[in-house]
Amino acid sequence: MSQTLICRMINRACCRNNFNYNQSLLFSNERILSNHLSLRNISFFNKLPAEDIWRGVTAVSNAGKKRGRGKGSGKKVAKDLNKGQTIGFGKCGRIWPGLNSPLIRGNELINQEKLSENLDRENGILKLRDSMGNFKMMKLNPIDRGWSGSKMPGRSIGPPDPVGDEEFISFDTRVLENKIVFIMKGNMGRKRRYSVLSVTGNCNGLAGFATAKAPEVRTALRKSKNRAGQKLININLCENRTIFHDFRTDFGKTKIFCFQKPDGYGLVCHRAIQTICNVIGIKDLYAKIEGSTNLQNIVKAFFIGLMTQRSYQYIANQTNSNIVQQQKTRNKFIDVKGMSILNSTRTRITHEVDYMHFTLGNQMVLKRKGTVPFYFYGKGHNLHQIKAERFRNQANVRLHKLVNLYA
Repeated sequence: MSQTLICRMINRACCRNNFNYNQSLLFSNERILSNHLSLRNISFFNKLPAEDIWRGVTAVSNAGKKRGRGKGSGKKVAKDLNKGQTIGFGKCGRIWPGLNSPLIRGNELINQEKLSENLDRENGILKLRDSMGNFKMMKLNPIDRGWSGSKMPGRSIGPPDPVGDEEFISFDTRVLENKIVFIMKGNMGRKRRYSVLSVTGNCNGLAGFATAKAPEVRTALRKSKNRAGQKLININLCENRTIFHDFRTDFGKTKIFCFQKPDGYGLVCHRAIQTICNVIGIKDLYAKIEGSTNLQNIVKAFFIGLMTQRSYQYIANQTNSNIVQQQKTRNKFIDVKGMSILNSTRTRITHEVDYMHFTLGNQMVLKRKGTVPFYFYGKGHNLHQIKAERFRNQANVRLHKLVNLYA
């Protein structure tokens, strides 16, 4: 074997050994790097979509929901900031060939250009975002609205459900109170329920009211409506429009003074009493509340007063007097309402009986003294009274003459 061949074989062996050594060293370095730089491409933020992540940040836990927290969290809608946006168009609009415009237009190569400002586009995008993000209450017909907007108190929920073959065709039910109440349970803790107070009637002297509770609002409304239809009360009306006489009624700390009014006066009273009167069929009434204005106390007191009304004939028999009424609209025409039945065991009362004290239980409504205006004692007001003296009572005289003319 020649010397040159031996040298070549030795060089090849040395190169092979060096390659194996470098390869083993390279593999050992990879094992060290993999231990210290371990990567995990899956995490919490790319497992769930963005909606679930934001809901977890902004929502309330199940324990918080049971305690009544976060009542308005579901009503607010997040704004979509991508709505109305287009790639390449913004505050600094530019033409980007290949992105928002073609590379070649005809035989001409398109270059980057800056577009002019478009303020109307920015205002349109902001308006679109605001319309999406805000929570809007349900729109109602003005006739169907309650005491305050679209809330339930004062709104109509229709007639009660039929019972067998009996249907409440001409009845109308109004919600007087809708509130949230809590009850403590041994195994569930604080439990939330809805309490609904409603009144139903046929606008012809037949009405009833009831209170019901349920975990859901619709269930409570339905239970209260049907329960009110089962507890109807017949209420006598004077001339099918007002009460028979003035009366005073109370329940708890609430006192109500109700006064009979002529035709066309209207309902001047608390909104709960006004709703009850509309359901019953009372059109003319004035009511004054003293003390507590709790809705349930007002409803109970008013129904107690309506049920304890006495007819004119009953009052005439009790007082052994004739009941007459002077009508101011008919030039003080005297209308006989009740005639007493003479009884030998009773002595006839000759003096005049105060009718209002008898019907109000010897109690009167508190009336605050009116304050005179600041100019009442001035010199100019005195001169005005002297000049207007000759026209005093002119309006009443004209009214009486017209009444006598047409009578």
